[in-house]
This record gives sequence, C-alpha cells and structure tokens, in this order.
Amino acid sequence: MSDLLTRTISGTLFVAVTVTAIVYSPITFVVLFAAMSAICTWEFCSLINSRKQLSVNRLISTVASVYLMLAVMAFTTNATGTVVFVPYLITTVYLLISELYTHRPNPLEDWAFAFASQLYIALPFALLNVLAFNINLYTGAVEYVYSIPLALMIFLWTNDMGAYCFGSLLHKYFPARLFPSVSPHKSWVGSIGGGLLTIAVAVVVAQFGTAMSMWKWIGMALVVVVFGTWGDLVESQMKRTLGVKDSGQFLPGHGGALDRFDSTLMAIPAVVIYLYTLQTL
Repeated sequence: MSDLLTRTISGTLFVAVTVTAIVYSPITFVVLFAAMSAICTWEFCSLINSRKQLSVNRLISTVASVYLMLAVMAFTTNATGTVVFVPYLITTVYLLISELYTHRPNPLEDWAFAFASQLYIALPFALLNVLAFNINLYTGAVEYVYSIPLALMIFLWTNDMGAYCFGSLLHKYFPARLFPSVSPHKSWVGSIGGGLLTIAVAVVVAQFGTAMSMWKWIGMALVVVVFGTWGDLVESQMKRTLGVKDSGQFLPGHGGALDRFDSTLMAIPAVVIYLYTLQTL
C-alpha cells in the first residue's frame, strides 16, 4: 500500500506538471521538455557507462540534447535560420574526434552509444517543437498550438493505463503475452484494451480540439498506441540487455525519467510523419 501511495502521488504530480507546462505557455513547454531531454540523456549515458569498457561523455551528450531542443524551437518559430544547427554539428564532430585521444578499448561502441543518445532521445524531444509551433500561412505569425502535444501525452497515458487495467483484469482468461522475451508482463488483451480506450478518448478529444477532424484524431491515437507500445518494448529490451530494472530514480515509485518517456520517444517521430503524410494527401 505504501508503494502504491507513492506511485499514485508522484504520478499525479508528474501528470499535473506536464499538463500545466504544455498548456500554460510556449516557454514552460520548451523548458519542461528541454529539461526532460537532459535528464533522459543523462540517464541513458549513465546506463551505458555502467557497462565495463564503455564510456560516453555524459556532459557533452546532455548539453547537445538540450541545444538541439532549443535549436529546433528557434528554427520552427522563425527566430533563426539553419545556421543555428552549426554548433550542434560541431559537437557531433567533437564526439567522433575525441575518441582518437582517449585511447579507450572500444571507441566504435562509444561512438555508437553517443550518437544513439542523440537519435533515440534528443531528436524525438526536439521534434515536439514541430508539433507545437505552426506558421500561419496568411499572416506569417507563429502560433503555439498545444492541443497536439497535449493530446499525444494524453493518448500515451491512456494507453498505458488501459493496458495495465485490462491486462490485470483479463489476463487469467486471455494469457497470451505480447513480447514475452522482452516484457513478460505485457499481454495482447492489455494492449488491445489500451488501444480501444485510447480511441474512445480520441473521440472525446475531437470534440474540443479543432486542429483536426475526429477521424484524424483517431488515426493519431492509433499511431500513438502502436509506436508507443514499441517504444516501451525498446526500452525494456535495453534495460534487460544492461541488466537493470529502472533507468534512474527521477520519479519515486516509477523509476527514471527515461522510464516515463520511453513510449514517447517512439511516438513523437511517428506522429510527425503521420501529420506530414496527412498534409500531402
């Protein structure tokens, strides 16, 4: 009961802070997710550095993640041009060259994990800016549209909650596991139940969110369900490979920040592709 209370309180506070930051202003939105990008990157690099003969520069990787988030924000809001990405490119070159002077036993693996921190964590968080900031074609003004990133988070939370509830209630009758070799507790019935609940929430969101039609909201919900589940499984596989239970201790009762945003990291790029695809149809 004590653990359940801790999880409930910390989870509620986490949701409240996230929703408030997204809705309140574009500044709080960027600050929150720049901070989450930094914490998740730091946790990822710490996990890698816990393995023998592997070493990733946590500070440089974390600073690069935050910079990419801010650079994409500046670019999508027309505050600057592509020149803003030059320092980030210099950083990536530095990560390559620095391994020549460290004389570590596995430079190729160090490179791979350093760039993985950027592709796996920094890039998805930076792409949130693409979902949040739009340029008005008539006035040229930049508009902050929080409904899409907020709906993305709501769909992810609904899918997680629905999968847990349906899985807990019905696993006795439908015991088939989704990916037993990676996550033995995830079941097909839980995943299907979470997906159906998320679609129902998308119908409700469509009544308030004017950014898209109801069918487009439902399509986005399906994208989030599929890729969010894959994102969760990807992080589970990573932790199983590294032999750890949690990525950190960021949120009491829930583990690290990376544990909270694992499904988000796969869902964000998928939603960006989905929305761009809709524009071309």
